[in-house]
Amino acid sequence: MEKVLSTLTFEDILDDLATRFIINVPDVELAKCPLLSQWAHEHDKTYTDFMTYRLRVPVCGAIILNATLDKCLLVKGWSSKAGWGFPKGKINQNEENDNCAVREVLEETGFDISPRLRKNDYIEITIKEQRIRLYIIMGVPETTQFTPQTRKEISQIAWVPLDDMPGFKAIDPQQNGQVECVKIMGSKRFYMVVPFMSKLKSFLNHQRGKGQQRPPNQQDGSIRIAKRGQNLLHDNKVPC
Repeated sequence: MEKVLSTLTFEDILDDLATRFIINVPDVELAKCPLLSQWAHEHDKTYTDFMTYRLRVPVCGAIILNATLDKCLLVKGWSSKAGWGFPKGKINQNEENDNCAVREVLEETGFDISPRLRKNDYIEITIKEQRIRLYIIMGVPETTQFTPQTRKEISQIAWVPLDDMPGFKAIDPQQNGQVECVKIMGSKRFYMVVPFMSKLKSFLNHQRGKGQQRPPNQQDGSIRIAKRGQNLLHDNKVPC
């Protein structure tokens, strides 16, 4: 939390305090506000407009890859029904794309990607009018300690083999390269990742063509788990 607060401006801190006040004010005091009553008739329209705006705010984050470029870092939301996805979040007004990515990844993982971020290495797609840009961060050691800096937002952090991701196809060596196999381990849990897999694979193929060789396949799809408030733990299977 201290890392996040240290990056906020004075105006951001005041906004945060005001939000906390409204959230925690007793219901009896929040039931009526004379200063706002003049806009009561616009409530429904304002709420609808806000929800439409909220779904269109651009999102920035990062695809963090290990040193051998065969695993990516995913985060899981707080809800028990939450899926896995790349660390990312909505951009602030007048905020640069790369600065947003650095801030959001730091908040969700406690890891500063700024020293490794290359502004031209990113994947950008648009889903339902919302632009999503993910910067590709390569060469992060799997021994790195990740700790969410926000409360009740991220429940787990994991290294996941790319070959276990839906949409990321691998050639089965036992079939002489003629048959493509896809390891799908609970694809519903990775629906937020799938749209990026094709472009990520093309990017990695280009990188390997420049001399970065992919090592032999690792073992049986083990990953490393970090739960909320904890550092990186032991190898384990992909959790539910």
